[in-house]
Amino acid sequence: MKTEAIVRRSLAEEVAAAIEEKIKLGDFPMGAKLPTEPELMKQFAVGRSTIREAVKYLSQSGYLNVQQGLGTFVKSTTGHHALDAKIEQGKFDDIFEVRHVLELRIIEKAAINRTAKGLKDMGQALKNRAKYAENGNLAACIEADIAFHSAIAQSSGNSILTALYTTLSVHVNKFFQAIYKDTTPFQISQPQHVELMLAIKDKDVQKSVDIANRIIQHI
Repeated sequence: MKTEAIVRRSLAEEVAAAIEEKIKLGDFPMGAKLPTEPELMKQFAVGRSTIREAVKYLSQSGYLNVQQGLGTFVKSTTGHHALDAKIEQGKFDDIFEVRHVLELRIIEKAAINRTAKGLKDMGQALKNRAKYAENGNLAACIEADIAFHSAIAQSSGNSILTALYTTLSVHVNKFFQAIYKDTTPFQISQPQHVELMLAIKDKDVQKSVDIANRIIQHI
């Protein structure tokens, strides 16, 4: 008798699935502003952190657009599911090969197009990365690491590259959670990440790429 694995979903993933369904049914139409956090908390009978995690997931999946100070808006009724499904089925080595190629191109462009805001976001993510690595908080450390590389992607000036990296980062997070048992690798690689940010700040394309290659090869 063939057995099938049961995929267990977190509460945030359940809420995300419910919001996604409402988007597809037109309850939350294209371009519409999502209800406020308190309204969503009441509607789904969950806490603020669960709502924020669900919204983050749907934003990364291409359904929502979070605009600071304005609210969260419905961006798409289909999201990135086709690409998500393909990546989900991919092998670990294949995913990281794509990440390697994508990230090198992003870093090249970021070293040319970086902005003051982009550098500020990178710096804040690096501070969080160091703090969580020191405290041994693996989940938060992985989030900070991805936030750092996502800030670089935002600085590339290419919205399609940024969207691709955002989609890929969801799966990279899952793999990091699976392969790392503690924050030691993040502590070891912290100086290289600082060095990468400084090279981008100096607009030194070749140095930025060389550092990125060293970081990726040691994952």
